[in-house]
Amino acid sequence: MTLFKIQNLRHIFLFCALFGIVSLNAQPCYNDYNSQLIDGQSCTSIMVGRGASTDGSVITSHTCDGRYRTWMIMEPARDYRPGAVHVVRKGTMHTSFRDDTTGVRVAGTIPQVAHTFAYLNTAYPCLNEKQLAIGETTFGGPDTLVNKNGMFLIEELERVALMRCDNARDAIRLIGHLVKEYGYGDGGECITIADKNEVWQMEILGEGPDKIGGVWAAQRVPDNHIAVSANIPRIGRLQRDNPEYFMCSDNIERVARKYGLWDGKGEFVFWKAFNASYANGKNFREREFFIMNALAPSLGLSMDMDELPFSVKPDQSVDVSDVMELLRSTYEGTDLDMCRNVMSVVTRRRPDGTTYNDTIISPVANPWMGGNMQNTLNYLAPGTVTFRRTVSVAWCSYSFVAQLRNWLPDEVGGICWLAVDNPGQSPRIPIFCGTTRLPKAYDICGQKQYNENAVLWQFRRANKLATVAWQRTKSGMMKEVLNLEQNAVAGLPALEASVRALKNREDENYNPSQQVANLLNDYTYKIYDQAAYRWKQLEQTYWQMFGMGF
Repeated sequence: MTLFKIQNLRHIFLFCALFGIVSLNAQPCYNDYNSQLIDGQSCTSIMVGRGASTDGSVITSHTCDGRYRTWMIMEPARDYRPGAVHVVRKGTMHTSFRDDTTGVRVAGTIPQVAHTFAYLNTAYPCLNEKQLAIGETTFGGPDTLVNKNGMFLIEELERVALMRCDNARDAIRLIGHLVKEYGYGDGGECITIADKNEVWQMEILGEGPDKIGGVWAAQRVPDNHIAVSANIPRIGRLQRDNPEYFMCSDNIERVARKYGLWDGKGEFVFWKAFNASYANGKNFREREFFIMNALAPSLGLSMDMDELPFSVKPDQSVDVSDVMELLRSTYEGTDLDMCRNVMSVVTRRRPDGTTYNDTIISPVANPWMGGNMQNTLNYLAPGTVTFRRTVSVAWCSYSFVAQLRNWLPDEVGGICWLAVDNPGQSPRIPIFCGTTRLPKAYDICGQKQYNENAVLWQFRRANKLATVAWQRTKSGMMKEVLNLEQNAVAGLPALEASVRALKNREDENYNPSQQVANLLNDYTYKIYDQAAYRWKQLEQTYWQMFGMGF
């Protein structure tokens, strides 16, 4: 196999500057492996049943991979008068702040309910005050099923479910009703819906350009299993006689036959009918395989298999930190590692004073190389880099791991461990079900222009600088990530005890809600302040290092 060698570190830095080994908007290039750009490979969700986790948590997650808005806010619970309506909007994914209406249009209205729950309003709304959490990945599906006149896009379905539901099953039923009544106007989407007791995977498509409706199936992840969604439909055989683990619309086979996606013969398999051509006729690619194999190596899973199971039992219990680590994955040390052939020759000195040349992975090799750098390396030495869609990507807007715990009060039981920018580099900040306000930096989206006060740029600056010489900076940056996450976890028992004490106080005239919210808000602010401060220091360190020629 070809090894690309760079003899001089000054030449390496020149390569970085000229050919974009690090890019603020790094995109994968077209290549033989996969002709899809990021629109076809956006987002990853890992799910963990409560019997598969180390402490009984239910977990879902989401990497929002693409140039989506990064402002976020805690929307409060609200009460409504009879006759009120909820306004359904399209175009909310790329706004710059909470009340920005640029590109937003009203799709319609639906009757409002008397009371809605507080929820964390991210680009894809993700967590409410009742420990209901939703992750998301896009799989596209056949274009022939899309009806742009359908009222609901996937993000608005998530929003309404979080506002109105306190458990996963009710959320699935509500979404199914809304799709049937008002229409689904999006491409194929998967949402991973979790509450404090169980987690489900729900896959939704349109019903065709002439039909207001939708096609959907939802399958529960067994309590002792994990599952992965990564831009390919994963639900297989329909199990209508097993309502404890399966729900679906009644039109699936009919729609599949109408549009030539199934010939009506043999067993109907959901993912085969609604899969897209880029999946090569399988229900998985690298990410699903890598994550499942990492958690259940004893199964002997292989990339050569025709199909991966919908879910698997992990060999060992899975901690929330394991999910965070998997979302950082770049396949380092495996045959899928994009850096494995980007080599450099360095001169080393023996104890006797003589010298020798040693071949190492180049200091500038990184798993998030932009298309320009990949093309340049492959031009100079064909076969140097084969694009792999890693779990963590440089074009991620934000990501979260939702940890839901039924033995604690909802306010502190549910945690959204949220990071902005590349999940392979940024630390995670805990936002709780009972959090009522976020640091001011979260008010502003950083995607459309640079703003040092936007939370995205408070972490992106150091992340991008670190990528320039990733083989030298990654150990230090990962140490900071882990220290911050471990400190945040270490402080939880005391916080949980304080919340319990406030809620258990026996006083009819005492309402602990504000005191609990203050505790949770302060904790989020504290971890955020620590992280933002350390990333500012890292940025300064990297500038100094590069200024000295590294």
